[in-house]
Amino acid sequence: MRILLLADTHGVLDARIAELARECQLAVHAGDIGSDDVLDRLAAAAGGVLAVRGNNDVPGKWLGAAATLAGLPDQLAVPLPGGLLTVEHGHRHGAARRHPRLRASHGNARAVLYGHSHRLVRDQDTLPWLLNPGAGGRVRTGGGPSCLVLDAGHDWQITEHRFPPLAPARRRRAAGQRRRTG
Repeated sequence: MRILLLADTHGVLDARIAELARECQLAVHAGDIGSDDVLDRLAAAAGGVLAVRGNNDVPGKWLGAAATLAGLPDQLAVPLPGGLLTVEHGHRHGAARRHPRLRASHGNARAVLYGHSHRLVRDQDTLPWLLNPGAGGRVRTGGGPSCLVLDAGHDWQITEHRFPPLAPARRRRAAGQRRRTG
């Protein structure tokens, strides 16, 4: 089973990540989603979508239906071939001791998917693995939007995907206008 792992889209799903979702049976979002549109696009591309609430998934920052936001859990346990994937945003564990706290909180999992830091991390030295796909939108991508793909079977394989940053929309439009006129 192939699963797209992402987080921290903040209302904007990078089109290259949406395209990658088409190769997956499931998309799992670790919070700071930002809008119904992100979940709708993931559901249309992958076979399904699961998501948890992040610290920025609050009524004043959410674009879309309040019912969607209200239905987001703080944590998920996703049984997969070969083990359990647990999901939470990670903001409740603090930065300095996040990994030991996540491992202690999810000792029954094969892997923990989390977000919040916007930093791509694959800590696979100890079980449970700690997986942070980085930022899948445009906010604080740290070198470009990123995600992970999990191939779950008896053995689990993780593949990183980092895409070059896109120029801000205004600059792309201006560059296109210059090319056409000059």
